[in-house]
Amino acid sequence: MGRHREFDVDQALDAALTVFWRKGYEGASYTDLTQATGVERPALYSAFGNKEALFLRALERYYVHYLAFFPAALDQPTSRQVAQHILRSAVELNTRYPEHTGCLGIHGAIAGSDDAEPIRQALIDARAAGETALRERFERAQREGDLPATANCAVLAAYVCAVLHGMAVQAKAGFSREMLDMVIEQALATWPSDH
Repeated sequence: MGRHREFDVDQALDAALTVFWRKGYEGASYTDLTQATGVERPALYSAFGNKEALFLRALERYYVHYLAFFPAALDQPTSRQVAQHILRSAVELNTRYPEHTGCLGIHGAIAGSDDAEPIRQALIDARAAGETALRERFERAQREGDLPATANCAVLAAYVCAVLHGMAVQAKAGFSREMLDMVIEQALATWPSDH
């Protein structure tokens, strides 16, 4: 008969998520994770598996609890409002917590060892899925006449994602919310329209 788990799995996952957000996947040591969660390594292994599995669970939780603005943005009435909602929401998230700025998905594995390749690939796949959803939304906007026929929806989606990811890096580097808001204004100043 297995021992009764003596800790709250969701609380431990939230604590691990914060460590990964602050330090990235490879920067987070088992000591960091056990100190933050208050759970000893064997119990952490028992509950979540290895560090990779723990990170992937934390990442899944991050998407659900912190990135709900992305699918919500796709429901905005115009392509410019979609982009604006995504960028403004990301800036708010990237600067909300002074102790872990930026984006877990971007900082999780910007650079890593061969051992971290599955994590890096999972993050690349997640970002690609977001970019695809954005491109498809912009294609719909084009069909509806919100974007001109000359707009390249794939490039537009890649552009919004590049700005989004760049702002996450800049937030981690200490850029203020005010500066990032000005970056958004600059990025949207040239939004394609027929008007």
